[in-house]
Amino acid sequence: MTLKLFNMVTENSITTEHDSYPLLQHRLSETGIVIIGRNEGERLRRCISSIPRELLSRTIYVDSGSTDNSKIFAKNQGLITYELDMSQHFTAARARNAGFNNLLKHYPELRYVHFIDGDCSFAQGWINFAIQYLENHPEVAITCGQRREIHPNASVYNWLCDIEWNTPIGETYACGGDFLVRTNVFKLVGGFKETLIAGEEPELCYRIRCSKKKIVRLNHDMTWHDANMHHFRQWFRRNMRAGYAFAEAVFLYRSQKDGYWRRELFRIVIWGITLPSLIFAGMFFKSWILLISLIYPLQMIRISLKLKGNRKDIRYGFFMVLAKFPEAAGSINYIINRLTRSRRKLIEYK
Repeated sequence: MTLKLFNMVTENSITTEHDSYPLLQHRLSETGIVIIGRNEGERLRRCISSIPRELLSRTIYVDSGSTDNSKIFAKNQGLITYELDMSQHFTAARARNAGFNNLLKHYPELRYVHFIDGDCSFAQGWINFAIQYLENHPEVAITCGQRREIHPNASVYNWLCDIEWNTPIGETYACGGDFLVRTNVFKLVGGFKETLIAGEEPELCYRIRCSKKKIVRLNHDMTWHDANMHHFRQWFRRNMRAGYAFAEAVFLYRSQKDGYWRRELFRIVIWGITLPSLIFAGMFFKSWILLISLIYPLQMIRISLKLKGNRKDIRYGFFMVLAKFPEAAGSINYIINRLTRSRRKLIEYK
């Protein structure tokens, strides 16, 4: 999808029903935005240009060691800028907390804060729509919408991301990196857990749900994302990071009856560790065990058939099954780090 087409879709993706909500000037004045990024370049420009003009002065950009002109550009656009101390261990959670805390130092009256990654841009009408929803639903602490890829056909990895963002509408257990949250609830639960190198958003949502508040995904375009993944190594490391997050989350809440991501970790153990180990053992002891390997292509077909509409594609099943191996590597990495008490290193894919 070209940038021109992206602009056309962004402008026309919101229905008249969504636009019918009145502009909440009094609530917009109590809403702020936190952007985090590093060397985002043109993507940061798109992000900032998508922010409603009346919110620019209440927007903070947190820079994590950029070597381009991101900080200068953000400041020239009227944003508050903050440089994260990179001598300390970096995590996205730490950057988001720094943005939130410093934004509220300037505007302590804020009722809502919208977090957004620097490689994303807002869909037209989303912020007003999200504020209206929280105003009408006091039991909801976080609301998010649909994130979409700008260039889903640029690579198979971008295409996979676009499918990943297509999550069910309604009450949900977690959100991604883009969401609108009530500031009082965010402060009540202590913000993001800064030691997490990945999966900080679901962990935050878990604590919010434990406080008897809800997370709801709305049927409305929220942000456009630029994954910019073109190499297998990027995809592999991204899934390693997910596996690390799964294992850490399960361990973190191991004593909780309703801990989360246990099912996901169980699938990783089965498909990424147990079955491959059995197949490998069959090569030396029982050759018939090799027949177990047939379950993998069958699983690929089953997963591919679950895709909605005309998007069914065997590539999806292939990569979803293949992902269990880098996820297993990430989970093992977490276990090793914990046993050796090693410093957790960020698993970056860009």
